[in-house]
Amino acid sequence: QVQLAESGGGSVQAGGSRKISCKAEGYPYSKPCLAWFRQAPGKEREGVAMVSHDGAHSFYGDLVKGRFTVSRDMDANTLDLQMNSLQPEDTAMYYCAARYGTCVMNHNDYPFWGQGTQVTVSS
Repeated sequence: QVQLAESGGGSVQAGGSRKISCKAEGYPYSKPCLAWFRQAPGKEREGVAMVSHDGAHSFYGDLVKGRFTVSRDMDANTLDLQMNSLQPEDTAMYYCAARYGTCVMNHNDYPFWGQGTQVTVSS
C-alpha cells in the first residue's frame, strides 16, 4: 500500500515562489509513477506535474509549463514541486498521487492519494 504525505503549503503573494514536497513510502519492490494534482473550489481535479517510475521522464499540465518544475529523489522517495511566478489562479489544494504503470493526466487512474496541502496565492 503506497502512502503519501504532502508538506510545504502556505500563502504567497502573486509573482512569488513556493516549494511543496511529497514523501512516498510503501513500495518495496517496484516504483510507481508519482504525480501532483490540484483542485480549486468548484473545479475538477487537474494534473499538474508527474515523474515516471524510473525518474527518467517528467510531464506537465499546460497551465504550469515553464513556471513549475517537478523533481523526484529516487533514493529518498520524495517528489518536489517548485512553483514560480505564482498567480491567484494557482490557488488550490495540491495532492500527491501514485499509480503503477505509465504516468497519465487523468486523476481517476490514480488509486493512491495523500491528504493534500493548501497553496493560496494572493494578489
